[in-house]
Amino acid sequence: MKRLPSWAKKRLGHPANIHGMKAVLRRRNLHTVCESARCPNIGECFSKPTATFMILGDVCTRRCGFCAVNKSAPALDVDPHEPQNIALTAKELGLRHVVVTSVTRDDLADGGAGQFALTIKAIKDNISAILVEVLTPDYMGIRLKTVLNAGPDIFNHNLETVPSLYKTVRPQANYLRSLDVLSSAKGSGVEPRHGVLTKSGIMVGLGETKDEVRAVLRDLYAAGCDAVTIGQYLQPTRSHLEVKEYVEPDVFKEYEVYGRSIGIKQVYAGTFVRSSYNAESLFLEKDGMMPAKGLLKN
Repeated sequence: MKRLPSWAKKRLGHPANIHGMKAVLRRRNLHTVCESARCPNIGECFSKPTATFMILGDVCTRRCGFCAVNKSAPALDVDPHEPQNIALTAKELGLRHVVVTSVTRDDLADGGAGQFALTIKAIKDNISAILVEVLTPDYMGIRLKTVLNAGPDIFNHNLETVPSLYKTVRPQANYLRSLDVLSSAKGSGVEPRHGVLTKSGIMVGLGETKDEVRAVLRDLYAAGCDAVTIGQYLQPTRSHLEVKEYVEPDVFKEYEVYGRSIGIKQVYAGTFVRSSYNAESLFLEKDGMMPAKGLLKN
C-alpha cells in the first residue's frame, strides 16, 4: 500500500460518537455503507449524526475491485421491516436529507427496486419536509421506473471510474449502461416526478488520466447529470485494487472548475469526497440546486 500523503490522512473521530450511532442502527437491524465500505468519513458523519442507509442486506452479488462490502451469495430474503425501520431511525436522528443506497442484488427478480420504492415511501410518510436521495445499482426498464415512481428528490448512480478501467474496477458493469441509467432517469417523465435531479460520482487515483476524467465529465453533462462528486480512491484492504496515485488538491480543484465550465450545475471534488458525503449541503449552497422542486436558483 502506498504511503499516505498528509492531505490523505483523516482522524477517525471520537469513539463514543461512533459507538453511539452504531447502537442506534443495530437496535433496528440496519446497515450503512459508511461501515460496510469502510468510509474514511465515518467519524465525522456519525458525530453529526447522519448516515447513508444501505438496504437489502450487507452482501453484494458483484465483485468490484475497489469495494469493501462483503461479496458472496446473499440470502434471498428481504427484510420487510427495513423500510419502516429506516424511516423511524431517520426521524429519531432529526434528518432533513436522507440518503439510501444498496448492495447490488442481481439474485432478486426486480434487483431490489421494490425495496427502494417502499423505503422512499416510508420515509416520506413518516417525516414531513424531507428530501430523499437514492444511490442505486444499474437498474434498467421497469426497475428504474419502480424507483422513480416512488418520488425520490435526487437520483444518484455512480459511474465509479473511467471507461478504460471498467474491466478491472467494475468487471460486471458497463459504462454505457450506467450512462443510460442516468439519462433515462433524467428524461423519464414518469409520473409523479418530472425532471428529478440526477447525480453521479467517480473515484480517481486508479490509473486514469486527466483527459479521461474530463471526458467522463463531458459524458455526464450530455446525460443531463446535475451534480458530480469526485473523490480519491483509498485501498480498503491489501486484497483490493492498489492506489496508483494520490491526487493532489489542486487537481481536484481543476476538475471542479472544468465540470462547471462545461455546464454541470454542481461538481464537488476532493480527497475525501464520497457520493453521499455532505449530500445535503451539496444542494443547498449558493448557486446550488433546490431538490424539492427540481429547479435551479436564479
